[in-house]
Amino acid sequence: MNSLDWVVLIGYFGVMIAIGLWSHKRVDNVSDFFTAGGRMPWWLSGISHHMSGYSAVMFTGYAGIAYQYGVTSFVTWSLPIAIGVGIGAKLFAPRLNRMRSRLHVASPLEYLKNRYNVPTQQALAWSGLLLKIVDVGAKWAAIATLLSVFTGISLTQGIFITGIITAVYCTVGGLWADALTELGQFVIQLLAGLAMLITVMRELDGFSTLWTVWDKLPEGHAEPTAGPYTVTFLLAFLFIKTFEYNGGMWNQAQRYMATDSAASATRSARLSALLWLVWPTVLFFPMWCAPLLVHAEKPDASDSYALMTEQLLPHGLLGLVVVGFFSHTMAMCSSDANAISAVFTRDIAPVFSKAAREWSSRAGLLAARLSTLGFLGLSMALATQINSPTFKDIISVVIKWVAGLMGPIAIPFMLGLLRAFRRSGPTAALTSWAAGLLAFYFTNYDLDGSVKEGVALQYQVALPLAVSLVLYVVIGFVRPEDTPERDALIERINADGDGPGTSAAAAVPAQGAPQDAPAAEGTKGEAQRG
Repeated sequence: MNSLDWVVLIGYFGVMIAIGLWSHKRVDNVSDFFTAGGRMPWWLSGISHHMSGYSAVMFTGYAGIAYQYGVTSFVTWSLPIAIGVGIGAKLFAPRLNRMRSRLHVASPLEYLKNRYNVPTQQALAWSGLLLKIVDVGAKWAAIATLLSVFTGISLTQGIFITGIITAVYCTVGGLWADALTELGQFVIQLLAGLAMLITVMRELDGFSTLWTVWDKLPEGHAEPTAGPYTVTFLLAFLFIKTFEYNGGMWNQAQRYMATDSAASATRSARLSALLWLVWPTVLFFPMWCAPLLVHAEKPDASDSYALMTEQLLPHGLLGLVVVGFFSHTMAMCSSDANAISAVFTRDIAPVFSKAAREWSSRAGLLAARLSTLGFLGLSMALATQINSPTFKDIISVVIKWVAGLMGPIAIPFMLGLLRAFRRSGPTAALTSWAAGLLAFYFTNYDLDGSVKEGVALQYQVALPLAVSLVLYVVIGFVRPEDTPERDALIERINADGDGPGTSAAAAVPAQGAPQDAPAAEGTKGEAQRG
């Protein structure tokens, strides 16, 4: 990178901070901070949902998969996400929106204390928080790895720089800042991605590269599944991502909660699904061509895209592509930070602190900002250890740890929204959660904590979710715990229509207020309001 590239990069950071400061004016309470007050346009929500779904791991870990195995990087990653989000457009998105507008919650997990009980809510909240620290730590490490390739700065310095910039705009501006910066990041990434695509085609056979390159690539590069990414892995990944990208990891749930109606949430999901189907092919094509242009130095080829970028792009465009790397990671990390802050301030803190239950609107907003900073700090600290033997490497954290552990956390949260699972109560939720975590551990590790060898990747990531799902459903039938109060809450989430108007939907009670009341009483109150 030369001075022109640095101007582009620093200018990008400046714009992100400016958007955060502007968004600060739109944040008056926790509803604005966590759900944009229920006023986010569907198209902004859809772009934000898409951008918050992937990070610089796309240009390191998945670039390595594309370099080694070719088209399978798309078929077994973004295609399942597109299908899963499309499924969730009718199944989950409108219900998550009605959860906010009718139950007046600011956190995705806030409804769980009435849907199940407080222990269930706390189990999911704490385990999800710890998992997200690891997940976001991997994202910081990925972007710092790229930054070190281009600038030579250390991993720790790269983590510190990106983390501080992200902390500024997402802490002062909340979800509004996240969504607006993600919109800007999408535009930048669009330009950077197209620039890289055109440059690679010029380097090879021009526009005809799109169809002439396949005979020149390594054998099997055009196969839809290859290596450890088998058909079984594809089906398992589709199953996992249907839960994860429809709200199982919380930050995507917030995008649906932030729209003004259930219908808008559905449109938002459909836009995100379309973007997942189309845009990754533009990003992946240069990665598929990379074996013809560069020789990866790392065993997992995670440096291939960075090397190709540095070799092919002129200064200025190089800076733009580096900004594109940053845009992915900052989008995902800021959205995760906001979601974790919501869960901590609305679900965890009130259980352990009487003072937290009595926070005023202003105190709650301050707590939200401080917990956002705390989460970012912890994830940045962990990022410096991401290549240790415990975590092994970036891509193993993202694929194995997150995909494997997400299911037990997401199953009770997501399926608890649906009428079909109304019989599954606290026993089903806690048992399925605990058994899923144990299944992950014993699938991946021996009793002494050493990594278990010889277990196929698809079983490592799919078995915990499968165990949780089966137990959640079976226990619900064997030991049903549906009550009139729980049935009433589920009906409020599932009934057609968009509920109260925008102003009522935006109102979120203080800590420990009306949402703690029995669901049946809440239903009666809603009926009285008309």
